[in-house]
Amino acid sequence: MNNAGQVLIKQAMEKLGLSARAYDRILKVSRTIADLAGCQDVELEHLAEAIHC
Repeated sequence: MNNAGQVLIKQAMEKLGLSARAYDRILKVSRTIADLAGCQDVELEHLAEAIHC
């Protein structure tokens, strides 16, 4: 995850009032989305989609 991804997830955590458990879940879901897309790295769009779910 790059710096933009870290900023996005931090903003989502603060704005939505998410817990540490939700943070872990977002990371797991975004990793799954990246795997399904055939990407080695979790990209910004994968995180955004995981947060949207």
